[in-house]
Amino acid sequence: MSLREVAREAGIAPTSFYRHFRDVDELGLTMVDESGLMLRQLMRQARQRIAKGGSVIRTSVSTFMEFIGNNPNAFRLLLRERSGTSAAFRAAVAREIQHFIAELADYLEIENHMPRAFTEAQAEAMVTIVFSAGAEALDVGIEQRKQLEERLVLQLRMISKGAYYWYRREQEKLAHQTDEGE
Repeated sequence: MSLREVAREAGIAPTSFYRHFRDVDELGLTMVDESGLMLRQLMRQARQRIAKGGSVIRTSVSTFMEFIGNNPNAFRLLLRERSGTSAAFRAAVAREIQHFIAELADYLEIENHMPRAFTEAQAEAMVTIVFSAGAEALDVGIEQRKQLEERLVLQLRMISKGAYYWYRREQEKLAHQTDEGE
């Protein structure tokens, strides 16, 4: 589809599009960036709500599912282009996912007082599961989405607890090695 066809379908003069985008690929990349930005801003707002009290995981999952419900096409775009044929689009989506992972790892590092390697691994696992659940949420009804939310909360809590206990075990190993060396 050409930029002219997109403009016609949108009911906008093609010259308006040409002022902002060189071609359809540039328009698509902008849409990927904007979709990711919308979701990141929403998740930042969720973290602000968490600061006022409430479950970090539950609030985040609820916020994410609201985004899916209110912006299904934006999320579909991210999902579709994540494995699409355009290398530029795949790279743009990968960049957006890396932004999510980095922001979550930053948050986990501060809140859980764990080293970056641990929080990055935890954040990557969590983001992967959340995106997968988001894909599933696009095609289910309200009741099934609530069940999906509950399952997702449980899975994320399991990852969180696992990361915590893994870190503690590693710390105990180090302490034990230090004690033996004295």
